[in-house]
Amino acid sequence: MILTVHHVTTYEYDAPMRGAVQSLRLFPSRFDGQRTIRWDVAVEGGLRGGNFRDGAGDKVEGWSLRGPVSEVTISAIGQVETTDTAGVLRGHREIVSPFAYLRETSATWIDHALRDLAETAVTGVKEPLDRAHRLSRAVSDAIAYRPGTTHAHTTAAEALAQGEGVCQDHAQALIACARAVGMPARYVSGYLFAREDGAPHEAAHAWAEIWVENIGWIGFDPANECCPDARYIRIGSGLDAHEAAPIKGIAQGDGSERLDVTVALEAVQQ
Repeated sequence: MILTVHHVTTYEYDAPMRGAVQSLRLFPSRFDGQRTIRWDVAVEGGLRGGNFRDGAGDKVEGWSLRGPVSEVTISAIGQVETTDTAGVLRGHREIVSPFAYLRETSATWIDHALRDLAETAVTGVKEPLDRAHRLSRAVSDAIAYRPGTTHAHTTAAEALAQGEGVCQDHAQALIACARAVGMPARYVSGYLFAREDGAPHEAAHAWAEIWVENIGWIGFDPANECCPDARYIRIGSGLDAHEAAPIKGIAQGDGSERLDVTVALEAVQQ
């Protein structure tokens, strides 16, 4: 499948800022399941800085803007060819040990409810791949997909207690559950062309990857009850949503900030 992406993020300030710095993780991953045909990332009025590929294999690029700054517009526009690898991350080069992803964060802190959910899901199941699938199914059943019911700082434990959330909550809850039973897991940011049932869905999407012994990293999307396929574009990863965020930045000044994001995906060829 060939997918075109048009992703624009705009920050508006009610008072001019003295300057801004942005760290962007907005570049498609390089692995057997996707090939970048063309891709351009830009910050309007900004100065492009250095870039590097981190230990997890993600490309990161820095940008800066000199003030006065009233608005920052970041765009990622391009075309990616994807193939279905059944969620398996083949051919992705990284140097971080999978076991580094057993580390908890505040967003994926494992409370008693998450631990109980995980242990119940895999009781009597020894095969690692089966355990991963059962964990994903348990999270899907426990947290209903309902946009607008949580916020950016909702933790996995809070989402489970609430019983509803969005893809970020599903991903972080699955990560916590996997770590609770000793399986390394991480958060993945990217794009999704459409939901499994064809219903409308936020194009900017998130899911989890679990390290499965003798196979490697495998993606699981509890929000859609499937593994990532050709409808998904993988961008970056991290311990949780904050670490894997496609855009991180800071602006110098006293003005308040307003954020607007638009993401559009179109299938050019299937």
